[in-house]
Amino acid sequence: MSLWVDKYRPLSLAKLDYHKEQANQLKNLVQCGDFPHLLVYGPTGAGKKTRIMCLLRELYGPGVEKLRIEHQSITTPSKKKLEINTVASNYHLEVNPSDAGNSDRVVIQELIKTVAQSQQIQSSAQREFKVVLLVEVDRLTKDAQHALRRTMEKYMSTCRLILCCNSTSKVIGPIRSRCLAVRVPLPSVEEVCSVLSGLCRKEGLLLPPELARLIADKSGRNLRKALLMCEACRVQQCKLNCLLYFCRLLEVRARLYELLTHCIPPEVIVKGLVTELLSNCDGHLKAEVAQMAAYYEHRLQLGSKAVYHLEAFVAKFMAIYKKFMEDGLDNFMF
Repeated sequence: MSLWVDKYRPLSLAKLDYHKEQANQLKNLVQCGDFPHLLVYGPTGAGKKTRIMCLLRELYGPGVEKLRIEHQSITTPSKKKLEINTVASNYHLEVNPSDAGNSDRVVIQELIKTVAQSQQIQSSAQREFKVVLLVEVDRLTKDAQHALRRTMEKYMSTCRLILCCNSTSKVIGPIRSRCLAVRVPLPSVEEVCSVLSGLCRKEGLLLPPELARLIADKSGRNLRKALLMCEACRVQQCKLNCLLYFCRLLEVRARLYELLTHCIPPEVIVKGLVTELLSNCDGHLKAEVAQMAAYYEHRLQLGSKAVYHLEAFVAKFMAIYKKFMEDGLDNFMF
């Protein structure tokens, strides 16, 4: 069994859930015939690697998904032996050269040279070049980056480079100028919620919109993290509904005190709260909210400290809302 983040990873550009215009541009790039070096950058969890793999599938077909782990042994000019792990298919090679530390220059030169000089195993391959995917390029030494610039020029006819990093600020100008830059921004909160809801539907689960938004907010719109949180909520029966309850309570109480500090009459505050709550509640909750509002409005007229009754009203509503959330999550949790 695989994690949801791997199980539901899109395999083609057409199936990407967000940044669809960018996906169409990448598809056009594949079809134009003159495929350049790429510099793909953006925050962690934005979907850079997913887009790169979809792009490789557009270039070479499903054969690019048949991956194998290879152990490369490279000898430096000082006779030091380096062991580097790579992920490869018949059409591409993926490596993190920064794993070699200060010897990353040698790793880059040797691996790209090996890939560029090797021939395609299958003669029916659509392209005359192979692809080398270098990740965490922004962590390479300046010496390695200058070597990369020279190497990418030398083997342009038989090899294309896809460079992946979080930020281009540490990538030297000569490399940036030789690549087509593709920025992959984080998805919006709404896009994260849409992905989570669609994934849960595929799993036969019901994800409440409030919980989806909470996961999107707490994950910082990092889609990988959001998917892991969502799966943990199911597998471990994580009580995120309780977290949602307290977040809502704090928001309402903060607003309540803000209104009181501006000398708004308590009766006006109650009416405003009731109006807003009723407009955002499901049908079977509206009757409870209206009955509860009438009860506390009556107590408000009898008491001397308005803030006590307003807080009691908010707390009572949140207790009802919490029960509603727990009942709604019964279909989502085991």
